[in-house]
Amino acid sequence: MNHFAHLVLAQPTLESTVGNLLGDFARGVDPDSLPRAVHDGLRNHRAVDRYTDAHPRVQEMKRGFSRRRRRFAGIALDIYFDHLLINHWSRFDTRDLEPLIEAFYRRMIDGRELMPGEQMRRVTRRMVEYDWFGSYRDLDAVAESLDRVAGRIRFENRFAGAIEELQRNHELICEAFFEFYPELQRHVERLGLETD
Repeated sequence: MNHFAHLVLAQPTLESTVGNLLGDFARGVDPDSLPRAVHDGLRNHRAVDRYTDAHPRVQEMKRGFSRRRRRFAGIALDIYFDHLLINHWSRFDTRDLEPLIEAFYRRMIDGRELMPGEQMRRVTRRMVEYDWFGSYRDLDAVAESLDRVAGRIRFENRFAGAIEELQRNHELICEAFFEFYPELQRHVERLGLETD
């Protein structure tokens, strides 16, 4: 899952927001040094990623990628899942989407002091400034995001243009996501890592 989905599956607090985003910035961070609620958010993020990576429908989606891009299928799907979640929001959640996105952005700004490391503060600032979540509605923005990721990979790769894979497999991915995501929601609720 990507940033938006992680926040949707988090608790509506500053600490949970930071912790659930931290999973993508946790390299070199000692989890035991974090405030308890941030640490619990990080644990939730990792549980979501483990469940997602192991889910048979997600593995099926990855197999739909061509051999030259399959190595990065998980990254492409994570970003595309945010696109699908935002564009089919009422299917999964009853909250109003726009105020929810604004609340996420507010907590990202207000939670900067809890963020360990400048990279996380810099990226979350850009997420808010450029309205990443709002932009995920648009497939062209998703394509640009995927190509930016390809440009940041530190070795030669064939990930650029990955939107082609997603478009070619759109129906399969949608069908699988519509089955998988509610199962993920129930899994997170059952685990209750941030509510115990």
